[in-house]
Amino acid sequence: MPVVTVEMWEGRSRRQKRALVAAITEAMVRHAGAKPDHLHVIIHEVPKQNWGRAGRLSDGTEA
Repeated sequence: MPVVTVEMWEGRSRRQKRALVAAITEAMVRHAGAKPDHLHVIIHEVPKQNWGRAGRLSDGTEA
């Protein structure tokens, strides 16, 4: 049972997430020999205020 976890900022539409899951599934089937029915794709959406980069929160405030 392969599991692919995607960590990204929140804000994508349901349509975008559906397309992302389909593309990841296709790539895993093609390149990793995964079976679509056994593959899980988990999307963790993180608010920018909870994501830090280069010593700052990604929402523009200091960490």
